[in-house]
Amino acid sequence: MPALALSAMAQASTPDQLLRWAPQCFGQPGDLKLAALCISEPQGGSDVKNLQTTATRDGDDWVLDGHKIWIGNGGIADVHVVNATVDPELGHRGQALFVVPGGTPGLEMVRKLEKLGCRASHTAELRFEDCRVPADHLLGGYDALENRLKQAREGDPGGSSPTLGAFEQTRPMVAAQALGIARASLELARDYASDREAFGEPIIEKQGVSFQLADVAAELDAARLLTWRAAWMAAEKVPWQHGEGSMSKLKASECAVRASELAIQVCGGYGYVRDKPAEKWYRDAKLYTIFEGTSEIQRLVIGRALQEAAGEEPLHHRFPGRRGGVSGAVGRGTERRSKAGAQLTKTALKAPWLKEFARMTPTNFWSGS
Repeated sequence: MPALALSAMAQASTPDQLLRWAPQCFGQPGDLKLAALCISEPQGGSDVKNLQTTATRDGDDWVLDGHKIWIGNGGIADVHVVNATVDPELGHRGQALFVVPGGTPGLEMVRKLEKLGCRASHTAELRFEDCRVPADHLLGGYDALENRLKQAREGDPGGSSPTLGAFEQTRPMVAAQALGIARASLELARDYASDREAFGEPIIEKQGVSFQLADVAAELDAARLLTWRAAWMAAEKVPWQHGEGSMSKLKASECAVRASELAIQVCGGYGYVRDKPAEKWYRDAKLYTIFEGTSEIQRLVIGRALQEAAGEEPLHHRFPGRRGGVSGAVGRGTERRSKAGAQLTKTALKAPWLKEFARMTPTNFWSGS
């Protein structure tokens, strides 16, 4: 939860603000600190444009009013990073992020939410009523906000909300957590099926069990590779062009649900009671298809990315490494070579003789891979 808040803060804050507030998100040994990212509201979570918490400038302060729910560490955090609307006419592009320290007057924890799973994490409903914070608690500062709002009013895409970027950054982290549940569930089911005997042999010898385990094992490895790819791209600063972060969360979370359900089924009655952890993992796994964007939202993000790429370079055509010289400029996998291949493909579609040549030529010639 602190990492989620810090990610949003890093998207929006000035260097001085980051140096000031980042240590307050974690603390140090013996002095624990917590942070919370406050986005979702009763009437809107995935629909960021529908968020109604407002921030109004009043002299040297900002005054926040609104209602938040599903907030991890909400009300107990030392630092709350709060998304609020400053210009309702601009929708999600008229929003900004504010730091609200814990204990600020006007910040109230309405209740701690009792969840189906992931019960070790604190999730709360909050209310902001005449909650006043100093002007320097606006992440990014007033001048940057005005510039971004001006861009939004003029239709410049540079005026987008930093909140959306924070969610995309953290989705591989969520995917990695879901992979842990999926792996634990698969290993439990495998071990139980190897030891449990029925009709004279271990039940893993039955295709009804072994085939399901095999399917989940393959799905788990595929989801793990998607997660590693998204993390590698982030580390190497390779832009996510086709929703790679969303792909990792989508597949890892849905694999966790299937694997934990299979663990219960394989263990039978023992899986349904608390003798084994399968029932807990089953309850925990479901949340991963919901928070930080539901599976439906992940598909929406991926679909939009595919639409934007229509008619452009081949999908997942390049993974640039650290190369120099001619190879780094026009070698396989580089942007120049990929764009050249895409342009040749478009040209071939218009010229009959090139089209026939393309038909007889391996596809990787045109993709530059």
